[in-house]
Amino acid sequence: MQVSPIGLGCWQFSKGKNLVGRFWPALPQETIAQVVKASVDAGITWFDTAEVYGGGESERALAQALKTVGVPPGTVTVASKWWPLARTAGSITGTIDERLRCLHPYPIDLYQIHQPFSLSPVSAQMKAMAKLAEAGKIRYVGVSNFAAKRMREAHRALALHGLHLVSNQMKYSLLDRRIEQDGVLDTARELGISIIAYSPLEQGILTGRFHEPESSPQNLSRMRRMSGNYRPASLARSRPVIEALKEVAKAHQATVAQIALAWLLQAHGDAIVAIPGASSVRQVQSNAGAMQIELTASEIAALSKVGAR
Repeated sequence: MQVSPIGLGCWQFSKGKNLVGRFWPALPQETIAQVVKASVDAGITWFDTAEVYGGGESERALAQALKTVGVPPGTVTVASKWWPLARTAGSITGTIDERLRCLHPYPIDLYQIHQPFSLSPVSAQMKAMAKLAEAGKIRYVGVSNFAAKRMREAHRALALHGLHLVSNQMKYSLLDRRIEQDGVLDTARELGISIIAYSPLEQGILTGRFHEPESSPQNLSRMRRMSGNYRPASLARSRPVIEALKEVAKAHQATVAQIALAWLLQAHGDAIVAIPGASSVRQVQSNAGAMQIELTASEIAALSKVGAR
């Protein structure tokens, strides 16, 4: 499965539907189409959405936008995710047709278990995923938010059906380095599983925007503000990382966000790809620009050091 190092996370396409969708402002469909077109134009080849993002609203909005801007099915990669909370593995096969309807005419290239909360064991979930692949309803299987032990279990269970677990989607950024310490990154590299980094800009913190005196998080959604990352104490803790990013950004005539993404893509070889979200053409172009930046080994080391404090 070949994808661009940067993809587009599509949570923000939820249009304010359901509890999860209210994390972001509702975007008009016209804006969503502009964001999708800018992504394709900038060399982004894949889009990550999920059932729980607006109860299928993000999937529908993505498909509609792709059609609007004239992207033929099969020319971009589409990833979606099954929501497991209070469900058994039977729901994976039982709900796939609805996922395909929401994304029609675009196929599901990568289908992922969104969280490790299913009422069924991992083996049953992988068996259900294998059935979907055998039926041609999905192409590849991934997981999300799986700890190292559970990821290894999923990999082993899927292999019994002749398939390879291709990815584990995890929260990862310069400000969240947990997968480096808890065995997830090491296990993924051992097994040949790619890490898909979500929140690679830490919900906008790594743009440096909220560290400027004239900027305020008050215009963010209440749910987003409640995360705590925007409080003065948290911003003070992350300021050394922002200052280090600014120094590297000057050398590359880049933005703070672009350097944060470039570090993520290059610090561990090709083990990690990222899916920053975007709500505007400008944000898309900034994110995609990170693919053109080549950091030096010393820059990567310096950022890694300050980000680990």
